[in-house]
Amino acid sequence: MVLKIASAAYSTFFPTQYVVHIVIGIVTVLVLRAFSQGRRTNRERDLHARKILITGGFTPIGLTILQSLAQRGAHIIALSPHPIDSPEVTIIISLLRTTLNNEQIYAEQCDLASPSSIRSFCTRFLTGADQRIDAIIFAHEYQHVGSAAAFSGKQTPADNMSKREAGSLATFLITTLLLPALLVAPVERDIRVITVVNPFYAAAAGTSFTIPFTSRSKSLSAKQNAIFLEEGIRSLRTSIFTRHLQRILDALPSAQVPKTDESNTIPMVSARSQKSNIVAVSVSPGISRTDTIAPLLNADWTSPSGFSYSGIVLYILLQPVLQILTKSPIASVQTVLHALFLPTPFKVLPSASKRSEKLKGPLDDASTDMPEEVLKPGALYAECAIVRLKVPAPADPQASEPKPKGKAKSETGLEEVLEIPDDGELGGEVMGRLVWEAYEDALKAWELANPAKEEEKTTAPDVDQAHNPAGTST
Repeated sequence: MVLKIASAAYSTFFPTQYVVHIVIGIVTVLVLRAFSQGRRTNRERDLHARKILITGGFTPIGLTILQSLAQRGAHIIALSPHPIDSPEVTIIISLLRTTLNNEQIYAEQCDLASPSSIRSFCTRFLTGADQRIDAIIFAHEYQHVGSAAAFSGKQTPADNMSKREAGSLATFLITTLLLPALLVAPVERDIRVITVVNPFYAAAAGTSFTIPFTSRSKSLSAKQNAIFLEEGIRSLRTSIFTRHLQRILDALPSAQVPKTDESNTIPMVSARSQKSNIVAVSVSPGISRTDTIAPLLNADWTSPSGFSYSGIVLYILLQPVLQILTKSPIASVQTVLHALFLPTPFKVLPSASKRSEKLKGPLDDASTDMPEEVLKPGALYAECAIVRLKVPAPADPQASEPKPKGKAKSETGLEEVLEIPDDGELGGEVMGRLVWEAYEDALKAWELANPAKEEEKTTAPDVDQAHNPAGTST
């Protein structure tokens, strides 16, 4: 009886003349979903005894990154805007420690919307007992900012602009404040600075890209740019800053790589491959359901700025389509992990068959002589691969000025002294310098507009001591 009912139902809903069409449809959906999830990293790395600082660790992609790092034994410091003894922090930290059997997971309070809070944390870290950092992952800039007009609710363009700029300036401020601790690290240490950006950078790669921050622009137009263009400008500006940071790191006189000798298996790397043991890269995880689409529809009911009921309903109704066309958090973090797991040039040994007679000399270009893929310093990565993005180079405002010499040259600033070469990538050295100056200008205004609060001026405990309250297991 049951078989007859099943046979009748099968004949009704799956007529034999449509079997081929149904199979083709199912295969098409599966292939489309596999394609939309993107590439998965084929790399792996043991992160035991590696100290990693992560911002945005309590966002959907940040939590996935925390889980991936903790599974590999990393020592993690996750920055949170909430107090470290708040339930939002203690529950997550305790769960990660218990489920992943890793006690080296800590949280630190640092409000990325407050420059004084950022300075307070960095001061505590730099004056603490352990200043080691093996990697910094800026994951807070990935989450989409701004909703469609129909779902914006209480959000205003001015609020969205302030939120975008605060996130970018937080990345810049943390990087510059913690840079001294990175520079004094042993040159054999593999240090990485990874900025996670949204996937709309290509929308701003043309003439629509503006170097100054919107709040500091002298030619503010009456009309507002489209959300995707604003997000693209933010993403591309961060990528250009990261590229220029790598140029500065490579140009520093103290930037060296380990030299070879008879007892050391790590070869020396030529200047064309890498000059600094600190590698800064940008990573675009792609379009995520939770970090891109949900904020776009204002469907995040946990957002402190409110949410839209119609956006939540639409987000739920679109789930079948979003499950196929957009990435899950696990798929989104693959490129981030790829950039963290890839070896840097001086960590890769040349092939014995090709380089057996040349091991005594420096390595040549990593792209042709390395036996495996290596991390390209300063590059923009997406789908576990380097993005070749062409950005028009702006006119150099210093081109008509005479170059200083001697003592005058040493007094003009760091970048002139370093004589940073122009590699032509992401707008070249001129674009990078102008973007860096735009960050400095906007940072001054941001700090003036957000003075330190009284509770932030008090002496805070050492970072190592502050770990205990957040990580106490019940």
